Amino acid sequence: MGIIAWILIGLLAGLIAKALLPGKDPGGLIITMLIGIAGGLLGGWLGKVIFGVDSIDGFFEVSTWVAAIVGSLILLVLYRLVAGGRSRSRA
Repeated sequence: MGIIAWILIGLLAGLIAKALLPGKDPGGLIITMLIGIAGGLLGGWLGKVIFGVDSIDGFFEVSTWVAAIVGSLILLVLYRLVAGGRSRSRA
């Protein structure tokens, strides 16, 4: 898959992750979408390393989307823990 396809999958995976984990994010929608792009890459890498599957088969493959969404969820939770803790300690 090309870089444009990964960006598109990441953006959509970030929005799906945000829908699955509602609440206030410290960075807003733009940061959530950037986390989605990075999460898509992370999910593809984790699928290959941990499970030995090629989770980046194609744009319309279910494994690609599941990997991207799981990676986005992981990064979104980590971001909320790190950035959320920082903003609360300053208030």
